Amino acid sequence: MRLHRLDITAFGPFGGTQTIDFDELSAAGLFLLHGPTGAGKTSVLDAVCYALYGSVPGARQNGQGATLRSDHAAAATRTSVTLELTVAGRRLEITRQPPWERPKKRGTGTTLDKAQTWLREYDATAGSRKDLSRSHQEIGEEITQLLGMSREQFCQVVLLPQGDFARFLRADAEARGRLLGRLFDTHRFAEVEKRLAERRRATEAGVRDGDAALLAEAHRMQQAAADSMELPELAPGDPGLAEAVLTAAAVARSTAREQLTVARCGLAAAEAAQAAADRALDGVREVDRLQKRFAQAQERARLLEERSEAHRADRQRMERGRKAEAVAPALELRESAGAEHRQAATAEARARAALPDGFAEAGAVGLAAAARRTAEELGGLESARRAEQRLAALSEERADLGRQERADEDALREAEAWLAEWETTRVGLQARIDSALEAVSRAEQLAVQREPVQQRLGAARLRDQLAGDTERAQQQALASGERALRARAHWLDLKEQRLNGIAAELAANLEDGEPCAVCGATEHPAPARKIAGHVDREAEERALTAYQRAEEAHTEDERRLALVREALAAATAEAGDAPTDQLAGEAEELERLFAQARRDASGLHAAREELRRAEHEHERRTTARRQAELRAASRLARREALDREKASLEGELTQARGSSGSVAARAAQLELQVARLTEAADAARVAEDTAQRLKDADARLADAAFRAGFDTPQAAAAALLDDTAHRELQRRLDAWQSEEAAVRAVLAEADTAAAARQPRADLATAERTSAVAAQRMRDAASACDAAARRCSELDRLSARAAAGVRRLGPLREEYDRVARLAGLAAGTSAENERKMRLESYVLAARLEQVAAAATVRLQRMSSGRYTLVHSDDRTGRGRSGLGLHVVDAWTGRERDTATLSGGETFFASLALALGLADVVTDEAGGVRLDTLFIDEGFGSLDDQTLDEVLDVLDSLRERDRSVGIVSHVPDLRRRIHAQLEVVKGRSGSVLRQRGVG
Repeated sequence: MRLHRLDITAFGPFGGTQTIDFDELSAAGLFLLHGPTGAGKTSVLDAVCYALYGSVPGARQNGQGATLRSDHAAAATRTSVTLELTVAGRRLEITRQPPWERPKKRGTGTTLDKAQTWLREYDATAGSRKDLSRSHQEIGEEITQLLGMSREQFCQVVLLPQGDFARFLRADAEARGRLLGRLFDTHRFAEVEKRLAERRRATEAGVRDGDAALLAEAHRMQQAAADSMELPELAPGDPGLAEAVLTAAAVARSTAREQLTVARCGLAAAEAAQAAADRALDGVREVDRLQKRFAQAQERARLLEERSEAHRADRQRMERGRKAEAVAPALELRESAGAEHRQAATAEARARAALPDGFAEAGAVGLAAAARRTAEELGGLESARRAEQRLAALSEERADLGRQERADEDALREAEAWLAEWETTRVGLQARIDSALEAVSRAEQLAVQREPVQQRLGAARLRDQLAGDTERAQQQALASGERALRARAHWLDLKEQRLNGIAAELAANLEDGEPCAVCGATEHPAPARKIAGHVDREAEERALTAYQRAEEAHTEDERRLALVREALAAATAEAGDAPTDQLAGEAEELERLFAQARRDASGLHAAREELRRAEHEHERRTTARRQAELRAASRLARREALDREKASLEGELTQARGSSGSVAARAAQLELQVARLTEAADAARVAEDTAQRLKDADARLADAAFRAGFDTPQAAAAALLDDTAHRELQRRLDAWQSEEAAVRAVLAEADTAAAARQPRADLATAERTSAVAAQRMRDAASACDAAARRCSELDRLSARAAAGVRRLGPLREEYDRVARLAGLAAGTSAENERKMRLESYVLAARLEQVAAAATVRLQRMSSGRYTLVHSDDRTGRGRSGLGLHVVDAWTGRERDTATLSGGETFFASLALALGLADVVTDEAGGVRLDTLFIDEGFGSLDDQTLDEVLDVLDSLRERDRSVGIVSHVPDLRRRIHAQLEVVKGRSGSVLRQRGVG
């Protein structure tokens, strides 16, 4: 990477535009950047870093660019940094402009412009620059990829901060590790340590879980063995746990099998005793059953003897019932004939009662003849009935015509009245539609105006809120700025006091015979003494820390103020200068007008529908009026025809009605008389037939009763049994016979009679003996089953435990292997003699490379006296790996770098910085760093050492490098001809450049 040109505008202390030609400065290989304190030397380096990465180094970085802008710049001048450089064979130009709060082009106040970035590349073929990107993110990724290092690495490698490396020389191993870890990005090795530790914990947890499961299986086996098994007194993770559990399981299984053998022998003896008791109980039960059977048979025989009279009566009744069954058909026939005759006689009496007086004594033949005569008279009235029906239809039609005429007259009057008002109704509805359409147009116009007014009102309210926030943020920023200034003044005072008393601080370490770190003398006749109120390094560093914290707080307050101002400017730009109350009134009036317009427009659809319905009604009423007029003419002709036909029919019906009011009434009388005569004739004929059948049935019944042996038919009817009585009587007779046969069979059994002659059987004693034997057998069987289940359960659990031990074996081996690797990587293993972590080991290798690269330059700077070496020795009980010692060729001893004097510390740290830059460059992918900057520290060197240091820096030209020294040491202005001077003034700083010539 080589820098060519840098343009700075309104940046830091530079109020105007300043240009640096690095090509001219780099021609000499070594150039000087000098100027008084506070002039802006460091701001030049900040501008380079800002152009590349969009932020400045260290605590000076600010994401909003508030502290980047020069306080000396004109209000209309925008802060801008443009850097032209060559990297990876490509000539690029980067322009960055931080956010800018500029004056408004119209009106008062300010507005905020966003940050902007351009990346261009010089095209040698076309001889012009082409735009590559304007995206902050894309440009940042492109520059980081081309340089191969982050902003922190760039600031550490290109902008060499000597104070940091002086602290690096004196720091402990942990502090060196943090710096090297950031530069060389060794977090992946720390991640390996972390992953190994996590893997160790995971496998350890797996082993412990497996051991816990194995112990759980052992507890289950102990429960299955009825607590006769002894568990090993080991915890999960202890060695030998698996073998102890398997041994205890084998002992428990052997004991369980012996118990099973004993239980089986006891069960066999109990089963034999149970069989003998069961056989004895069966014999006693059989004798008891036969004795009870014989006694029951004797009791049943006695009961049969007591019911013998009733049995003989039932047999006699059954015999009479069988004889009466021969008379049953005649009895049924007589009953049926009697019922039919009574029904026919009743019907005949009822029919005769409805006849006129002249037919009361007539027979069936006379009644039938009278019915025929009346039917003939009824047939003669058929034509008159039709004529009368026609006359009624004509009268109804004439009445319908009258009703229709009255209805049409009413409809015509209503239609005429409605049509008379039609034109007024139509004009009114059309006016409503026109008014609603006008409201719709007005509502659309107001709707377009609503959203901008509402947005402007919201912006005005936000503007009022942010105005107060801006004032508070400004006051807070001013207060924090005053605190930062006081803290800086306090720190500078303490620093000045310490520098005034630095001789006493250096004299505190003097010993007789030891050379002085400043002058090298071994005699110290009058060492300086510390005065009251002496300021030491710790007090100065505390003051510096307080100042840095105050400066960071002030920076944060400035950032917040810039954010609030940006939001206020945006809200003000949108809301304008109008008061919020005025905007709220305008918005409220606009909302009222919009709501009124919407209410007026909402009646448009209803007015259109009402007009459509009115037009439809107008058409309907016009049509109805025309149709009513046509129907009136048709009705007049029809009414005249109906009157003529009605007069003709009235003359025809006068004779046919007779004394009745109408032909229909006369026909109804005749129809009723025909029906009654016909019904009476039929009833009389049926009554005569049923009387004859009843007489024949009486004769047959008397003959059947005599032949069956009964004196009268009534006696036969009394002896007759119905189905229910017959079944019940037959059941009793059959039950008597079955019981008598069964009793005789039981009393005739030989074994039953023999058992009856034996002594009474003692069944209770035999049952108790059998129950005791059965209980003993069940207890023995339960004991045997329990022993078998215990053996089976122990076998199953033992198999599971053995399988668990086999599964746990590979996991335990993995844990041992992972734990060993994790211990080695973490530096806690006994095998790691130096207790060095993996990341420290990698960093130690990097530090060894840095020490070797730094030694090449350090030997030249120190005239071959000093050499930097890496040390991995342990200090106390801590870990080793990042020690850094210096070897003094004059004494041949190796000592800590913290013992170097001020000048020695400077050129040692410079050599270390240059060596680190070479190593980091190689690590970053071999990107050439053709331009380097070294910040301060040369004032602590004597003339000879300064010459040697400058020779080393000048030798960098051999690698085609240019080195810029940032210093205000006067002697360097005489030694280095290429210079860039920063001159400060009341209107800001300016740059003066002087080349080799």
